[in-house]
Amino acid sequence: MKVEAKQEMERTKVLRTGSDLLIETLVDAEVDTLFGYPGGAVLPIYDALYRNKAPFEHVLSRHEQGSIHAAEGYARVTGKPGVVLATSGPGATNLITGITDAMMDSLPLVIFTGQVANSVIGTDAFQEADIMGITTPITKYNYQVKNVSDLPRIVKEAFHVASTGRPGPVVVDIPKNISAAITTEKFENDFYLPGYQPTKTPNPLQIVKLADALSRSKRPLLLAGAGVLSANAAEELKEFAEKYQLPVANTLLGLGSFPGSNSLSLGMAGMHGMYAANMGIYECDLLLNIGARFDDRLTGNIEHFAPNAKVAHIDIDPAEIGKNISTAIPVVADAKEALKALLTSSIGMPDHKVWKERLQSNKTNYPLWHEKSDELISPQWLLKQVYRVSNGEAIVTTDVGQHQMWAAQYYAFDKPNRWVTSGGLGTMGFGFPAAIGAQLGAPNDLVVSVVGDGGFQMTLQELSVIKERNLPVKIIIVNNEALGMVRQWQESFYEERYSESLLSQNPDFVKLAESYGIRGLKIDNENDVVETLEDVFSYDGPVVVDCRVVQLECVYPMIAPGKGIHEMIGVTK
Repeated sequence: MKVEAKQEMERTKVLRTGSDLLIETLVDAEVDTLFGYPGGAVLPIYDALYRNKAPFEHVLSRHEQGSIHAAEGYARVTGKPGVVLATSGPGATNLITGITDAMMDSLPLVIFTGQVANSVIGTDAFQEADIMGITTPITKYNYQVKNVSDLPRIVKEAFHVASTGRPGPVVVDIPKNISAAITTEKFENDFYLPGYQPTKTPNPLQIVKLADALSRSKRPLLLAGAGVLSANAAEELKEFAEKYQLPVANTLLGLGSFPGSNSLSLGMAGMHGMYAANMGIYECDLLLNIGARFDDRLTGNIEHFAPNAKVAHIDIDPAEIGKNISTAIPVVADAKEALKALLTSSIGMPDHKVWKERLQSNKTNYPLWHEKSDELISPQWLLKQVYRVSNGEAIVTTDVGQHQMWAAQYYAFDKPNRWVTSGGLGTMGFGFPAAIGAQLGAPNDLVVSVVGDGGFQMTLQELSVIKERNLPVKIIIVNNEALGMVRQWQESFYEERYSESLLSQNPDFVKLAESYGIRGLKIDNENDVVETLEDVFSYDGPVVVDCRVVQLECVYPMIAPGKGIHEMIGVTK
């Protein structure tokens, strides 16, 4: 009996489920935070988390959309993949918006979804959804695990694919029979992907062409996008721009890749960009795009975009080069490696003193402006005070709309990875849960979530999470009792027919915060803003601040639909 008991003990030591293998692989991948929500198809995985006392943090969101936006915020701030776990059917489909958002903004995510057992896939079983079919167009890659022996390899492969080349979301769909399967084997997790070999190092001949074009240019301009941040190339960009005194414009998602307070910075370009940045693009003779994808919110009418410029484009994704804007000098490479190559190239100092003076004159003569409010708070002034009181050191997350543009305009980001916003998809409800992920990724930093009263109500249930964990996120609600950007477009292009854009039944946000056990404040007078912000930013805990701002305020400058980048309205009062 003693021999049999010993044999049983030895046998049970190596008995593991597919879920145990998953946990082990996550540990090997150095995951420290998992955002998730349990359900029937992932119960074996949650049981394994409990049994194995997993050495990473599980963050229970209050809705799967909260999980995935938090993972996006985490990924943007840390540079590491955000990891998400959700059950099958509605759990998985509730992630779709966030997956698409991450795909559009090139954020590395690894998403694990539960699935019904392999034996009933395709039978419309309870909580079955074809997550492979649904996510194929919105992921960098997706997998469905067919064999428990494949699980460790697939997981390791998913992390590699998500975080290399152009980052993006990867879905791993795990049927319940796989996560519950019992095995005594140890499976290898090595992989080989001959068809996936992103080009990191630039072609030397293309660097020579680019160096020659820079030497000859009289009106050069750098356009820095989020690819600079993904490549961790902010230092190289700054060194390159300063070495050759090249003016720099940023895309919305590229803010922070070059210091906003630097004299060479022209600020944000695009639909609500700065006059100097947009006119710089319109008038330059060489436009060097580093890690941006020439989306329509940047370019406006492409017939008027950099019409006199030779365009060079550095991007790790060859599909983006020439997709929207004709490119004379394509450079397929990681932004960091391309900038390193340029820094060691022989480039003659461009003679562009007159050009720099012209751009500086545009910055001086056409600054951002706004009216001072006699009632309530000017939203632009509010964001300037958020910047000033936080000393420009905060990580700022936003939803989408007017408040997002005001934050982008008035908060000068001097460091990378401190601006967390939804760019390509424009997702309302993104800003607050993204702040949770950002705070978990940077626990010692001040995280300020600037949200609208509309978007905040889409994911406000995540207040439970910041209370539960005492996360010191500061939520600044720019409350104009409207869907502000929708209302602005209705004012400008629909003869002020405010169809369903005015929010007359907002909750009392102070009482709402207090109902979650969170400190809530309301300010409706500019005289109280600075003192309140100083108090809030020094408070050790979460705070919700309801800031009552002018309802009919608009975001300017603005490029109207169909207009060129030089045809801005609202440049001056």
